This record gives sequence, C-alpha cells and structure tokens, in this order.
Amino acid sequence: MRGTMLRAVFNSIGITAFGTLLGLMLTTTLGYVLSRRNFFMRRFYIWFIFIPMLFHGGLLSTYVVNTQLLGLKDTYWALILPLSCSSFYIIILRTFFTTTVPDEIIESGRVDGATQLRIFGQLVLPISLPAIATIGLFLTFAYWNDWYQAILYISTSSRQLYPLQYVLVNIERNIAYLTNNADVMSADASHVLPSETMRMAIVVIVIVPIMFSYPFFQKYFISGLTIGSVKG
Repeated sequence: MRGTMLRAVFNSIGITAFGTLLGLMLTTTLGYVLSRRNFFMRRFYIWFIFIPMLFHGGLLSTYVVNTQLLGLKDTYWALILPLSCSSFYIIILRTFFTTTVPDEIIESGRVDGATQLRIFGQLVLPISLPAIATIGLFLTFAYWNDWYQAILYISTSSRQLYPLQYVLVNIERNIAYLTNNADVMSADASHVLPSETMRMAIVVIVIVPIMFSYPFFQKYFISGLTIGSVKG
C-alpha cells in the first residue's frame, strides 16, 4: 500500500508539473497568435477554438479519438494531453494580449529587427506574467485534482500509472462501501473503520500542495505587475 501511494504521489507531481508547463506553452502561444490583427486566419481560428466552448464533441467521440486514433490508452499522455489546452484559457489570454500589450512594444521590436519568437519571449511574456500565472494556477489545480482521466484511459493492468487523486478516490469508495455494509461485518470491525479520519487525511493531502503552490504564483503576480509598470 505504501509503495502504491508513493508511486501515485510521484505520478501526480510529474503529471502536474509537465502538464502545467505544456498547457502554458500551448495557451500562451495560441493566445498571442490570435491577438495579432495582421494574422490572416485569425477569425477562422478564433471561431474554431470558440465553438467547442459551446458545443462539446461528446464523451464517446473524445474517448475514441484519444484511444483509437491517438493511441493514448494506458500512457501518461492520456493524463496530460486532454487537459493541456483549454479554449477558455486561450480566449482569456487572447483578450489579455489584445487589451494589455501595447502595439508600440511589438512595433519597436520589429524595427529593431527582432523575430516574432524573440518579441514574444523577451517583450510580451515579461509584461504578461499576471495572466500567465493565473492560467498556470488554474492548470495546476486541474492536473493535481484530476482523477477522471484515469478512470477513462488507465486500466487495472497499468495501475503503476495511477495518479494520487485516483488512488484516494478508490480508498474513499472502499471505506464508504464497508461503512454502508457494516451490518455484515463483526461489531469490532465496524467500529474501527477510519471513515472520518481517512476523509480528513485525504483533504489534507489534496490541499497542502495547493497551499504551497499559491505563494509561488503570487510572487509572479507581483513581479509581473512591477515589470509591466517599468516597461510601460
């Protein structure tokens, strides 16, 4: 049991860290491209990204694409890719880049001969840290608390891929089942079921990493505002 929990903890830490970085890379680059008015396919891609926010493809089609077409079943990618790119986050960053990043900064970079990648990395990102930190915090919450992807894409034969939340959900379900069927157990066994204690322990395990991650992102909120005021 201890080995399973340790493995699940390391899985969740790795999935959360890599997934958050991948999600930030995808959402920031897409949001920046869609914020540029001179991008000739801008309107098409905005609608292409916005429509799934209103009409989802459905669970069955998503499962078929991820398992049959992409072959993600029983892999870490099945726990990372489905949550890495959100239309909602892209629209948020696109709006932020459009309304907050001055066009004069981008034009000054072009005059100096900088490429779009250099403009994005050295001029746009430093003054966009508050929005990026916000999306990063949302992605961290989503990955750390996710257990649904494991139910869909990870089978019992690949239990070494289980994230922490999935293991905790299984433990809680098993304890709840034993508690609800205490009448078929002996009196001594029913009294020692750690139902409330286990729930409190699960809450602590879920909340503590988030408590430590929030001050890290808060630092970037403050530094991003300071850098923006200096460069502006």
